[in-house]
Amino acid sequence: MQAATVVAAVTSAPVVTVAGADEPCDLVTVPARQGLEAVDILRRRGVPAVGPVLHDGACDTLGFLVPPGTAAAWDLPGSACTRTSGRGLRLPELPALPEPAGDAPRPAGWLLPPGDTDPVTDPADLRRALGEAARLIEAADGCH
Repeated sequence: MQAATVVAAVTSAPVVTVAGADEPCDLVTVPARQGLEAVDILRRRGVPAVGPVLHDGACDTLGFLVPPGTAAAWDLPGSACTRTSGRGLRLPELPALPEPAGDAPRPAGWLLPPGDTDPVTDPADLRRALGEAARLIEAADGCH
């Protein structure tokens, strides 16, 4: 299983690299609902490259690993793309954890772990999937 490097939660300036890669990966973060829809869209379409996906401890956001340099041109409203530097805490594989007690937050972890996926998600495919996910959510929320 490939290891990845992450600092803090997905929402606070994460730093991600995938073991074996020459350069760090950038990280696109989105609200969890939109991200989950986008993962489903990417998988249903049979997109050739769906890379690792992180979730923050509160499951408020998802983070998609994308090729380095993506952050320089990323401008999709409702999302952010963070250029990473390759430093951080090593998470080789997250074990199954028991449910936290009381109001304790969950630790950040993998929705799609490295090694089970392609190295990164293609930014153009991700942009299309996130746009479609936003439209689906808007339509669903409008049907009250």
